[in-house]
Amino acid sequence: MIWTLIGVIAASLTSTGFIPQLIKGLKTKHLKDVSAASLVIMILGTTLWGFYGYHIGDRILIGANIFTSTTITIILFLKFHYEKDTEARDVKV
Repeated sequence: MIWTLIGVIAASLTSTGFIPQLIKGLKTKHLKDVSAASLVIMILGTTLWGFYGYHIGDRILIGANIFTSTTITIILFLKFHYEKDTEARDVKV
């Protein structure tokens, strides 16, 4: 029972770790300083953790990693979207 609680707390903390970056990116519309390579690595890692969680039947691992992978994918999408907009504005000037 205690290990399940520890797992839920750990999953909650690591899953929400990218939320501040997502919020800041949405507010500032600026993610140029965020490394695309690190985001891709994290997406791949969390996806594999999700598959592993599925393999061992651990719903906490599955849910946490689906949430984290989705959050990081949104950040990566926004990064490229905002950089494209910035480049378009720079060309017009």
